[in-house]
Amino acid sequence: MEFRLLGAVSVATEVGVLPLGPAKRRSLLAALLLRPNHPVPVDRLTAALWDQEPPARARGVIQGHVSQLRVLLTEAEAGMFGVELVTQGTAYVLRMPESLLDAHRFEELVTLARGQRAPADAVAMYQEALSLWQGPALTGAYPSQPLQAAAQALEELRLASVESLAGAYTRMGEHARAAAVLRAEAGAHPLRESLSAELMRALQRAGRRTEALDWFHRTRRVLADELGVDPGRELADAYAAALRGAGDEPDGTGGGAFAADVPPGGGPVAVAAPPSSAPASVPAAPSAQGPSGVPAAPVASPAPGPALPPAAIDLLPRMPRGFHGRAGELTALSRAAAGEAPVCLVTGPAGVGKTALVTHWAHRNREHFPGGLLYADLRGFSDTGEPALLEVLREFLLALGVAPRRIPESAGAASALFRSLSADRQLLVVLDNARASDQVRELLPGGARCVTVVTSRYRLRGLIASDAARPVPVDVLEPEDSTALLAAVLGTDRVLAEEVAARRLAELCGGLPLALRVAAARLADQPESSLSTMCAELSDESRRLGLLDVEDTGVRAALRLTVRRLPADAARQFAHLGRHPGTHIDLYAAAALADTDTATAEAALDKLTAAHLVMRAGPDRWTLHDLVRLYARDLDAEADALPRVLDLTVATALAAADAAEPGDESCFTLPADFRPPWAAREFADREQAMAWYAAERDDLTLAATAADSAGLHDRTWRIILGMWPQIVWRVQDGWTPLLKTALEATRADGDARAESRVLALLGWVLTEEGRIDEALGHLEAAPLLAARAGDTRGEATALMNLSLAQAALGSPDEAAEGCALAAELAHSVGDRHTERLALCHLARHRLDAREWQAAHETAIAALDLVGPSEASAAARVLLLTAIGEALLGMGDETEGIRRLENAALEAEACGYDDGAVRALGALLRVSADAGLQARYDTAMVRLMART
Repeated sequence: MEFRLLGAVSVATEVGVLPLGPAKRRSLLAALLLRPNHPVPVDRLTAALWDQEPPARARGVIQGHVSQLRVLLTEAEAGMFGVELVTQGTAYVLRMPESLLDAHRFEELVTLARGQRAPADAVAMYQEALSLWQGPALTGAYPSQPLQAAAQALEELRLASVESLAGAYTRMGEHARAAAVLRAEAGAHPLRESLSAELMRALQRAGRRTEALDWFHRTRRVLADELGVDPGRELADAYAAALRGAGDEPDGTGGGAFAADVPPGGGPVAVAAPPSSAPASVPAAPSAQGPSGVPAAPVASPAPGPALPPAAIDLLPRMPRGFHGRAGELTALSRAAAGEAPVCLVTGPAGVGKTALVTHWAHRNREHFPGGLLYADLRGFSDTGEPALLEVLREFLLALGVAPRRIPESAGAASALFRSLSADRQLLVVLDNARASDQVRELLPGGARCVTVVTSRYRLRGLIASDAARPVPVDVLEPEDSTALLAAVLGTDRVLAEEVAARRLAELCGGLPLALRVAAARLADQPESSLSTMCAELSDESRRLGLLDVEDTGVRAALRLTVRRLPADAARQFAHLGRHPGTHIDLYAAAALADTDTATAEAALDKLTAAHLVMRAGPDRWTLHDLVRLYARDLDAEADALPRVLDLTVATALAAADAAEPGDESCFTLPADFRPPWAAREFADREQAMAWYAAERDDLTLAATAADSAGLHDRTWRIILGMWPQIVWRVQDGWTPLLKTALEATRADGDARAESRVLALLGWVLTEEGRIDEALGHLEAAPLLAARAGDTRGEATALMNLSLAQAALGSPDEAAEGCALAAELAHSVGDRHTERLALCHLARHRLDAREWQAAHETAIAALDLVGPSEASAAARVLLLTAIGEALLGMGDETEGIRRLENAALEAEACGYDDGAVRALGALLRVSADAGLQARYDTAMVRLMART
């Protein structure tokens, strides 16, 4: 696991980068990572997330983002790496080994490099340190003043390290390399005179006096135009030294686009390969702008030498119009284009803008390829079919000056001739829309100074294995860049006039550039139409894909061409994925949807991942882009896919409930027409079950909603009722709407037993929410309905829940009477679990009535029913708390405090925040200890964060 600040704010795991979500969440993570293992107060986080006056609910927003980060870290098994996001009073702490943070490793390597006496060792360490940078620091975070200041501090340290690396090269006599390192940074920071001065000295030492003088005049013009000032003393001194020829140490090395060292007198080109830990020496990425409008810092680039005229050979398509953002991807592509004969593999889903990215990068870096710019559309995903290999080679050879009659007639011979002609050239070869690795291999140039860029919707793992291709993944646009793309087509005024609608439009298009351009084209054609109207139309999922088609361009057409290339098993699996009601798909759900085993489903998912139709969202979890999901849904004509995955959900929820509350009666039986899945998830213990509930809550809700919409009412209420351990554990999490859906489903299903149980659970939740009058209507009906259905245990549970409402209304005697009856009913059917629960409630009611002795005896009797094999930590905590409170009431303060402290410790150990608040609150009534207060505040903050 790696946490990254040096580039896009991200968390990398073995299975990919975690989906952090919006910029605010990335900003919060960045603020925590800037001070790892230290408490970061909420007010500091607020300053990092909002420049102006924060909203009234800023604390709640922060708590929500913290909760989401915890879920992501839990799913990524961050605890195995010693990573934990904890609450500490009114602050949050990201506990972690600092070696997992790229910025920490960077600073350590720089410190070690500074202490090296041997310049070669220093070079290696500086190179390894700089290789950690993946673009401008804190990319993707909200550009607040504190985060921008932190990013600038990191950038200053990076620039200082670049200058130190150049100094180490100078001590080695590698003046050309020193100039190569400095040139890119001096170009990216033209107002930093120290960089320009150092570059001039390096060029002078390398025997490139003319270039040094040219650089001075270039810098002087920039200073005059931008700041209206003359060069300072350091730059003027470097200029004077260049005029005198002082420090000339020619080494016979000419500057090349990718640091190719040409020996004196001509002869074979020898490209100096950097050490394996060295950062790539690459051409500077274009000065793309990020969301803040500040030019993104280009990556380190070697000196391209004197300005070159445009290449005579140029087969590139025209410069893409309306290109915006992509600073991180441009930087990554520049890094991938370094070294000896690199093959850069730009991959991403259909419509994400791979061709635009590569074409933009190629045009902006054309001066680095004096040998020519070659381009071929391999049409791997086209209706027109793929071009023959010989056809592409013929076009390349003609561009390189081969007479038509001299072009070989066989593809093999033509490929060999192409490699031979490119051996001494410095070419850029762009191979667009490749379908397979074998389409590309015979088109790779033979020169060590040539760069090949391949784009594909597939990951082309074969090309990575055979030719060390360097992947450059391209994802959808961030919201800021999405709205900027809309503004490029529609005009800034029109977008700013409906800023909220523009963001919603970007969200409905999923940040997919193709979808955004089609939507913008429709709006441009209808100047009287508003962005809000377009949003309303796109909100209808049945119409969305149709609205995102225009003439021969559109999302549906692009996806059709991708799916058409899939193997039959992967295409079948893909079609069924559209029927999944949730946002994430695990292996069991994929197998159930396709009515197959998990091994077959996993193989199909691997092919879909390689085609960028699904994305890994964590271990054994996949997700689909919204537009891809809608397209897949249109492909699936099989009516049984949804019922199959709903039956899997019912079975899994039942297994989770049984694991969460072992020994308790199953909350329902399986439907008569239940179809067992090929395989289902199993839970070893309560911890696993509760973790699954937490991770899957949203998808379980979506599954219940889908079942209800499909009229599968017997599945609807079972899915919701199967969540009862989580409902009990997190009662304040807003369950009422979902339980009302379950209630309507039980009535539609005609199941009186299920209806009584849902009534009892809903009434209890309403009581906990303080909606007593509303709760009574459900709770008074539940015991009667359960009795008529012959459900003695359900009747006992309903009576207990009714007693809580009665107690809340000030009737503890009536509440105690109901609990006593519930305990008798449970005892009559041998249900120890429900009997214990009834006694627990009875003890609480007697405490409220200040009947200390009776409460103590009842709680002790209930505790005796908690067997050693039961994993009901919540029950133990509540009973120990009741015993402690009763002892305090009886005057035994020492034993009462001991019992309450044990209850609080158990609650904290198992994460039962509500129980911790109860026990610590009781302790605080007899003690003013600051430590107790801090623990109480922490538990309360955690509890409130979940409400």
